[in-house]
This record gives sequence, structure tokens and C-alpha cells, in this order.
Amino acid sequence: MMKIVLIATLTTAAFASTAQAAPACGKRDDVLTQLSDRYREAPVGIGVAGNGGLIELLTASTGATWTLLITLPSGPTCLLAAGQDWQPLQTTALAGPGI
Repeated sequence: MMKIVLIATLTTAAFASTAQAAPACGKRDDVLTQLSDRYREAPVGIGVAGNGGLIELLTASTGATWTLLITLPSGPTCLLAAGQDWQPLQTTALAGPGI
């Protein structure tokens, strides 16, 4: 429930003057600090999207909550998705060339 409040707050602050629904975005440091303080989430995975955006997966150490973020090349960090009960998977390296 608190995550919904955080997302609503970021959306309101970032897009107070727009009439349409917009993604929840803010300064990366502020977003990471809020997720750490409120949900004890920390980055566990990172990658670069085709548009040059930085994709980050944050989870609480208990797996209670998770958040998927994108930091756009133009600067803002936006929440893509959030949820509960994150379950890490055990993976093994595949033989052969990568994708």
C-alpha cells in the first residue's frame, strides 16, 4: 500500500501540470533513496535497453517487494513496475553463443 502512495506522490510531483496520466518519474538519487528508506530495496540487476535507458531491478533482501526502474538518457528515472513476493531463480550458464 505504501508503494502505491510513493508512486502516486512521484507522479503528482513530476506531472502536476499535465491532465493525462503519466509515469511516476523523478531524480534517480531521490527515487533510489525513497525505495531504500521505505521498502529496504536495493539494486540486484542492471541492464541497458535498446533506447539507451538504464534498466534496474531492486528488491528487498527478504523478497517482500520489488521495483523495476528505467533511467532515460534524458535524465529522469521512472517506475515501470512494482510488486510483492520476489522469488530469485537459480540459473545455469548455457553452452554456445549468446543472443
